[in-house]
Amino acid sequence: MASHESTNDVDRREEKRDSDGGSVATNVVPRPIPGERRKVALITGITGQDGSYLTEFLLGNGYEVHGLIRRSSNFNTARLDHLYVDPHNAAKARMKLHYADLSDASSLRRWVDALLPDEVYNLAAQSHVAVSFEIPDYTADVVATGALRLLEAVRCAPKPVRYYQAGSSEMFGSTPPPQSEASPFHPRSPYAAAKVAAHWYTVNYREAYGLFACNGILFNHESPRRGENFVTRKITRAVGRIRLGLQTKVFLGNLSAARDWGFAGDYVEAMWMMLQQEEPGDYVVATEESHTVEEFLQAAFSYVGLNWKDHVVIDPRYFRPAEVDSLKGDSTKARKALGWKPKVGFQDLVKMMVDHDIEIAKREKVLVDAGYIDAQQQP
Repeated sequence: MASHESTNDVDRREEKRDSDGGSVATNVVPRPIPGERRKVALITGITGQDGSYLTEFLLGNGYEVHGLIRRSSNFNTARLDHLYVDPHNAAKARMKLHYADLSDASSLRRWVDALLPDEVYNLAAQSHVAVSFEIPDYTADVVATGALRLLEAVRCAPKPVRYYQAGSSEMFGSTPPPQSEASPFHPRSPYAAAKVAAHWYTVNYREAYGLFACNGILFNHESPRRGENFVTRKITRAVGRIRLGLQTKVFLGNLSAARDWGFAGDYVEAMWMMLQQEEPGDYVVATEESHTVEEFLQAAFSYVGLNWKDHVVIDPRYFRPAEVDSLKGDSTKARKALGWKPKVGFQDLVKMMVDHDIEIAKREKVLVDAGYIDAQQQP
């Protein structure tokens, strides 16, 4: 498909919806200095949680933002709707979407060459750990080899490009906490192993070709925009529905798994900071606090006056073939070198997500009460 056709397909949507709760960035359009070229950023995975927050942040800093998205029969751009401006409004449209795929090297090369970005953020991935055990080949192709394809496109670009690779705390796997940039990787899933490969591809291209390429090893980061099949959002969605009488139970797996949970809106700022340094490097981004899934349950349910033990059922299907017991980051390097630190704490993060999902449940209840949907779809 020709590039102008794919862009037009994406640009047919003309409606904008308000942002969901939890956003700390605002889409303020600064006036550029006359004659000065805006910085251009290219983001893969722009439709995801991190992509939407990063887009908000970059637009607020005066960037022109381009996102690569996969073709789908349904639009999957809901997280960006509040930022969307019809491209025919050239004076205001500073975010544009283009069709491409990390499995298609030609599309990556074409857009890097055509857009001439100053910065490339590779956030795209099959990012669900449990699903990576179900589709390991696809996960490896997109997460690992996809990063290699994009790095090659950046290497061959007509101008120097700064590159950010989204790493994951899952790469540490069974390595005991706290985990820092010096900790060894011991991945425990196809997703984590693929992320390790992408990490070393990035290091190799930095060392072999002199690319300004950074790895951000981000520990778990959540928000109201988190996908509903991730445990934190699954919990807060259930809390909202249970509070409104739309369901009674939520089915979960390992409650003793401990994670270092932060707010995604804070973490995207660290991504940007990495690419503003004089020299490229790799950074752990974390709150340096660890909480179990059970602690997350306690915080979420107690916030609305409920006892989680009355509503949680353990289902063996949600246990991983190889568990990661404890992740807790040591982000000393990022705090000293970048001047980054998290702004949203654990309790505030949980409350933010629960508040958002109660509002969703309220709207859902209106439809249930009117007979448009069945409240008994979940037990």
